[in-house]
Amino acid sequence: MRPITERWPKAILPVDGRPVIARLLRDLAGAGIERAFVVTGHLAEQVEALIGDGRAFGLAVHFVGQPSVLGSADVVRRGLKEGALAPVLVVAADTVFGEGDLRRVIEQFARSRAAGAMTARRDPPPDPPHRFALGIEGGLVVRPLDDDPENPFSSAPVWVLGTELVPYLEGLGGPPFELAEAFANAIAAGVRVAGIEIGKTRDLTGPVDLIAENFPYLAS
Repeated sequence: MRPITERWPKAILPVDGRPVIARLLRDLAGAGIERAFVVTGHLAEQVEALIGDGRAFGLAVHFVGQPSVLGSADVVRRGLKEGALAPVLVVAADTVFGEGDLRRVIEQFARSRAAGAMTARRDPPPDPPHRFALGIEGGLVVRPLDDDPENPFSSAPVWVLGTELVPYLEGLGGPPFELAEAFANAIAAGVRVAGIEIGKTRDLTGPVDLIAENFPYLAS
């Protein structure tokens, strides 16, 4: 997102005139989440000033610092160290999700009785190496990084980690330390991970996305 993110962190950039992280926190509260651990890094003070203690969004917020870009698995480890308790719902703060999707992930994970969950969407589609396909068979993830060109499901930035998955956050290659590797190691060891489909997401990946998501008439 450079040069935009040289001045503002991704999480506070707008989609439809509202900061992405503000929408996310309200979605989490609507899904029944009462406490969120927000892991911050670059320009953290702007994120903290926007969110405050979280009460304006309907939940309590605890901030956790990440000194550099150390990966998604490191984010979860830091949250757990600061008091988050498994099972934890992990969500990226640069994505807008469809109404009710986060609640559905929580509910479907609970029904699955799996150790964790990964999510998939059809829109946007797979686009390796940025967005790999997610291999799902019989409701379970079998290939976290699928190279099948016919697979329509791309990985979405929502995960659930139960207590059985927490040990797999250790011993990863890196930095950066990524959740995809942790899940792949767990699945290889026979741990059951649910594969849950969600709807279309709106992602702020590059500068053009910021324009396209806020000015849809430009696509016509």
